[in-house]
Parts: sequence; C-alpha cells; structure tokens
Amino acid sequence: MPSPYNLFISHSWSYSDDYNRLISLLDGYPYFSYKDFSVPKHDPIHNAPSSKALYDSIYRQMAAVHVVVIMAGKYATFSTWINNEIKIAKNEFLVAKPILAVVPWGNQQVSTVVQNNADEIVHWNASSIVDGIRSLCK
Repeated sequence: MPSPYNLFISHSWSYSDDYNRLISLLDGYPYFSYKDFSVPKHDPIHNAPSSKALYDSIYRQMAAVHVVVIMAGKYATFSTWINNEIKIAKNEFLVAKPILAVVPWGNQQVSTVVQNNADEIVHWNASSIVDGIRSLCK
C-alpha cells in the first residue's frame, strides 16, 4: 500500500455529522491510507485563546498535508473559518495546497466560495473522493 495521504478535512463544527460520515467512507475504502490533520470539535485547538491563535494552529496543521478536503455544502459560503482555511491553503504556503471539494450527500446547492477555489469537485461517493485525492497528489 502506498504511503498515507495527509489530509486536512475542513468542515464546520456545527455540521460535524458530514465530517464523521466522510471519515467513515475513507476508513472503509480498500487500499487507501490517510492521516487526518483536521481540527475536530474535541481538539484543544478548538478552544484557542484568540482568532489569531486558531488561525496559526490551522496553518501548522495544514503545513504537512497533501490535499485540503472541504465539504462544499452551502453553509461553507458563510463560514468564516472555512473561508480562512481556503485562504491558508491557497495563499500561505510557497506552493498552494490543492483543494478537493466534496458535495455532501443529498445537497443540490454548492458553496460558490468553495466551488471557485476548488481544484476538483466530487460528489458524495467513496471512490470519487479517493480518486480525487489521488489525482490531486500526482
């Protein structure tokens, strides 16, 4: 099996069910290995003392990743932190981190902000998501 893919899975803490379902899809996919660098709600970074401290923590988490995976539901357009994560991925590194947008199960509308910044957009299907990650790492 190839080395694990380092992923930052951006998501809204208010919509963590989508994050949990995505993790389940990835965990169950055969011959696919990854390491999750995202910031789940139970992570101590969640309680950072300031917005700058949280921004800096996300930057450090994202530094080692191959791909940033963003849930592309409409709510992402209005999320300050998802917008900051896009900014970090696209602007804060010498080489921008590729963004894979995942349209959540059953969603008809996609965040315009995520759509405009994604290097690839896939629908809620394990093989599409894994293929998208692999293609962005070539």
